[in-house]
Amino acid sequence: MTGKPLVVITGPTAVGKTKLAIAMCRTLNGEIINADSRQIYRHMDIGTAKPDTDEQRAAVHHLIDVVTPDENLSLAQFQRMAYAAIDDIHSRGRLPLLTGGTGQYISAVIEGWSIPEVPPNHALREELEAFASENGPLALHQRLAAMDTEAAQKIHPNNVRRIIRALEVYMETGTPITELQRKEPPPYRIWQYALDMDRDALYERADQRVDLMMEAGLLDEVRWLLANGYPASLPAMSGIGYKQLGAYLTGDVSLEQAIEDTKMITHDFIRRQYTWLRGHDTGLMWHNSPEMNPDELIEQTATWLRDTP
Repeated sequence: MTGKPLVVITGPTAVGKTKLAIAMCRTLNGEIINADSRQIYRHMDIGTAKPDTDEQRAAVHHLIDVVTPDENLSLAQFQRMAYAAIDDIHSRGRLPLLTGGTGQYISAVIEGWSIPEVPPNHALREELEAFASENGPLALHQRLAAMDTEAAQKIHPNNVRRIIRALEVYMETGTPITELQRKEPPPYRIWQYALDMDRDALYERADQRVDLMMEAGLLDEVRWLLANGYPASLPAMSGIGYKQLGAYLTGDVSLEQAIEDTKMITHDFIRRQYTWLRGHDTGLMWHNSPEMNPDELIEQTATWLRDTP
């Protein structure tokens, strides 16, 4: 495939994506485009594992600290900003590296999703959530099937959030979400890495990272956010760690339980990341993170850049 190059580095949380991306940037004249849906928020640094000052000095990062926690950044907005960043990096003769673990962000960019420009209708969402609570997710799924059979076939009956979004799009536009979600791949030649490691070892590594976050002041970060006008009800504050420590600060759970909950939910998040990546594999080259040689991957990428028109 012809076109300007785009390197993708993805994988589950805590697997070592940032380290590899920075090494590639330094050798291959690259810049990183963040593809983590939590690192877009300002003031949320520790709990999102945002690249620290030294890491951001080592490589230029884009799409970090884009909005405040009380602002919404839609998937369509992220996609447009990512394409703009990629084009900007290309215009300066540098290599863009789309890096992160939010599979939806990466898929939207590299697959060229056409994303319905339908803003959230909070009243409608609350009505549909209440219906699901009273009648069960299956009943809500059946409502979707009556309106958009194709979407219902693609969405699991228990995935209430996606069912509500599909219903919302249809009820707001009269057009099935499946008709609005066309794909038109962007004009890039894409080289994709996915990092992996033994699942138990990754869980242990993620647990250790939670402990390090606590030592680095995550509790104070959550306390500051709550005290400065960012309530627990915000979608941003539902992020892993923030929600659990917020519950501790309101006296709902002990600190020990909040930390344990954070670790367990991180494990579940990792499982869901793997599910997404396996289901949206458009050419991922998997590498075991502890065993990989970054220099070899950099040389492999350099060869691809030289040999592909």
